Amino acid sequence: MRLGGRKMSDNVEDRRGKRSSGKMSLGIGGTIILGIIIWVLGGDPASFLSQQIANGVTSEQTYTPTDEEEAMTVFAKQVLKGTEETWTKIFEQKGLKYIPPKMVLFSGATYSGCGNASSATGPFYCPADQTVYIDLSFFKEMETQLDAGGDFAYAYVIAHEVGHHVQYLLGTLSKVQQAQQKMSQKESNQLNIRLELQADFYAGIWAYHDNKDYASLEEGDIEEGLNAASQIGDDRLQMKSQGYTVPDSFNHGTSAQRSRWLKKGLETGDVSHGDTFAIPYSQL
Repeated sequence: MRLGGRKMSDNVEDRRGKRSSGKMSLGIGGTIILGIIIWVLGGDPASFLSQQIANGVTSEQTYTPTDEEEAMTVFAKQVLKGTEETWTKIFEQKGLKYIPPKMVLFSGATYSGCGNASSATGPFYCPADQTVYIDLSFFKEMETQLDAGGDFAYAYVIAHEVGHHVQYLLGTLSKVQQAQQKMSQKESNQLNIRLELQADFYAGIWAYHDNKDYASLEEGDIEEGLNAASQIGDDRLQMKSQGYTVPDSFNHGTSAQRSRWLKKGLETGDVSHGDTFAIPYSQL
C-alpha cells in the first residue's frame, strides 16, 4: 500500500509493555452482551465499564519495540486515520455523525471493557468501550502461520474491526445480540456469520474509498486481502486444526464467503450493497 506521508490517527492508546495482572468479573462475550443490554434498557454502560476496568490491574514492564514493530505502529495509525476519513464522509452523506473508535495497541495481554484479552484472542472490537484492540504480533502470525501476509492484508484486519464499530453506531450489533438470546446455537452462529461478512464488506468499502482518494492500492494488494479473507475462513481454519469441518459451528463465514464479501465492498464502494441480513443464508 502507498501510505508514505499519510496522516496518523491520534485516537490510539499504546499499552505495549503494560500487562493486565487482574481479572475482569466477566469474560469478553459476557461483558459485551451485558453492556449492550444495559445500553438498550437506558442504563449507563460507561458506569458498568468503569466497574469492569476497576477489576483489572496493570503493571509496567520494560518494553523496547523493534524498528519493524514501530513501522507497523505507524502503519496501523495511518490505516485507522484512513477509516476515520472514509466513514466520516459516508456518515455525513447519510445525515449522520461518525464517532471514530479508539484503538489500543498491546503486547501479550491487556484489559478491555469486554474483559481480559490476550494475544491469543486476536484483534477484536469491544462495543462496551468502542475500542479496537490489537497485538501487532498478530500480523507476524498472519504471515508465518496463516500464509496471509502483506500490508493490505493487515489493513483489511484493522478495517474489519472498524467495520464492527460501524455496525455498533448503526445499531446492528445491538439488534444481533438481542436476537441471538432467543436462538439456538446453530441459528446464533448463522446470524453471527452475517455480522462478520458485513464487517468484511465494510472493510472493502473503506479500501475502495481510500484508494479513490489517495491511490493507495498497489499491484497485488487486492490479491493479498482476498487471500487473507480466504485463509481465515471457518472451513479452512477447521480443516487445518482438526482435519475436518463442522459447518453448524461456523461463526465467521467460509473462505469463499469472506473473500466474496470483501471483494464486493472493494468493487462497489456502495454501502447499500452490504445488507447481509436480507439475503437467504444459502446465498451468502
